[in-house]
Amino acid sequence: MATIKDVARQAGVSVATVSRVLNSAGYVHEDTRKKVEDAILALDYSPNEVARSLYKRKSKLIGLLIPDITNPYFPQIARGVEDEMRENDYRIIIGNSDENEQKELEYLQTFTQNNVVGVITLTNNPDTHTYTSINLPVVFLDRTSHDKPSVYADGWQGGKLAAGAIIAGGSREVTVMQGPAHVKPAQDRYQGAVHALEEAGMEYHVIQTSSFSFHNVDKLATNLFDTYPSTDGIIASNDLAAIAVIHEAVRRGRRVPEDVQIVGFDDIPISGLLSPALSTIRQPAYEMGRAAAQLLIQLIDNKHNMETYIQFPVEYIERNTTRKVAQNK
Repeated sequence: MATIKDVARQAGVSVATVSRVLNSAGYVHEDTRKKVEDAILALDYSPNEVARSLYKRKSKLIGLLIPDITNPYFPQIARGVEDEMRENDYRIIIGNSDENEQKELEYLQTFTQNNVVGVITLTNNPDTHTYTSINLPVVFLDRTSHDKPSVYADGWQGGKLAAGAIIAGGSREVTVMQGPAHVKPAQDRYQGAVHALEEAGMEYHVIQTSSFSFHNVDKLATNLFDTYPSTDGIIASNDLAAIAVIHEAVRRGRRVPEDVQIVGFDDIPISGLLSPALSTIRQPAYEMGRAAAQLLIQLIDNKHNMETYIQFPVEYIERNTTRKVAQNK
């Protein structure tokens, strides 16, 4: 891998001259600039972004904090952030917090040490002192905050759509999986579902969850059927939980959707490849990621009069874990 010294040697100039060209700092004669640029191309030299940022006092690095890299929903979001940032000449450093507040804090410190100019976070702890005191532009993604810019989906409508599908399919005893209490979009989903069920006069149960993590869903599904064995309609907190519920239902000899209907939330890529394919509420994860990146860039550039709370619509994706309305007649 070529170094800045190799570029200087190739161009026949000093390292300081190469630095001035790279950082657009100070005068460099046009002929000399051309020699340096030719040497950079010939050697395929890429400057160290962290070192360059320390020199310029401004980097092109962004910190992206996600809660669970094993959940396929979050890489979709991360891809949206990365694509938008790359198109605007930014690079991202990704941290995976595992929904652990201490690990999250350590990653935020790492971001700061690497001189990032902004942070996009999918934290489970949006109202902690960590974010009220951080001295950087911050955008909350798939999360909301009272005083920070946020990009999120319409969870309330999503919950309402999920309950509507379960009701239309003829379920009589519904169980709602309530997401983490401290994550507002998760509570919005829950409230939307409960509103629709109560409006329809439906009986329902609630299973509380403290995490969206992949590692907890099997126990959650087992507990659901142990606690409410006769439930015939389940509104899951996300697609991973819904997939675990499908597996547990089949293991217990319950037919899906004939004996029990299931609706997920997120529409992760594998949802349509399952057998039966999962009916779910689609959140536009990739588009949300791009929107959060655009919003953060505007904050970094000190743009004014911009929209700081961006809510995306959701849609119900009907597949094979819910009964078609015509079948229920």
